[in-house]
Amino acid sequence: MNNIKEISIEEFEGLSIGHAQDDEAKTGVSVLYFKNGAKAGCDISGGGPASRETPLTSPLTADNPINAVVLSGGSAYGLAASDGVMHCLEEHNIGFDTGFSKVPLVCQSCIYDLGYGRSDVRPDSAMGYIACKNALGKTDSVMGNVGAGTGASVGKLLGMAQAQKSGLGIYVIKLGELKIAAVVVVNAFGDIFDPENGEKLAGLMDKERSNFMDIRDMFINIMTTPKNLFHTNTTIGCIITNADFDKAMLNKLAAMTRNAYARCIDPVGTMADGDSIYACSIGSVKADINLVGMLSAKVMEKAIKNAVIKSAISDEEYLRNCL
Repeated sequence: MNNIKEISIEEFEGLSIGHAQDDEAKTGVSVLYFKNGAKAGCDISGGGPASRETPLTSPLTADNPINAVVLSGGSAYGLAASDGVMHCLEEHNIGFDTGFSKVPLVCQSCIYDLGYGRSDVRPDSAMGYIACKNALGKTDSVMGNVGAGTGASVGKLLGMAQAQKSGLGIYVIKLGELKIAAVVVVNAFGDIFDPENGEKLAGLMDKERSNFMDIRDMFINIMTTPKNLFHTNTTIGCIITNADFDKAMLNKLAAMTRNAYARCIDPVGTMADGDSIYACSIGSVKADINLVGMLSAKVMEKAIKNAVIKSAISDEEYLRNCL
């Protein structure tokens, strides 16, 4: 692993990231824009996803490159953000040329953040437009409580008052000519762990918010009979690589990256989650899918860790925004 170098997201050619958020309402949008388009795959492991145009990532659909991946808050309401992203791209003459008009191809996934900040304010077309305009300018490398991570939280088995703040994380590596980046918004039902040492980084707190509780033990006690848990969670992310893969291999890459979720989040992929991962290829580097899959999971682990660490706030500030 000595040949692997951590690099900044700004060093990844063909990718730019823009954010927009409502800091009072605690929700936002993040746009990953691919200057030359991207082949894409997707893995959905959660039971309650809020998503848009994911069939574009299927090997059974036309092999047209997508222009952007949108990550947002707002639950299914937040899907409106892609309208603004499309309008912004159309204004810049970006999209699939149908012969009559250029139609931007945009995929989106949302987290449920309606229990933090305000539930009546969600990402809309205007916010999506601003985030896209920012992405067309230059890459924003800020992490934590920004964009789609503005209202993210984790460890919500016993409600928001015993959960903790999370956010958006980024991590990028380079191995020779190969580059791999992960962008993730961690809004998990479960607790977050550092897979390198097993340390719990964030999650379910006791009522006094002085110590962690074991969400797994609590889960076992509470779920002795089937319950309809609120779908208030989702970890959504994207792996971007300059390795040259088709859509079938990118779907496999997204599935292999899911190992990071399993190593860092527990429980994960429940019916109360909408866990989703996009995998996008924006280059021509020849690489082995097994190697890139292994590395992508490691890169996603680092991004998940950054999402938690970079978004940490005081208990007083966190509780002030819980509904």
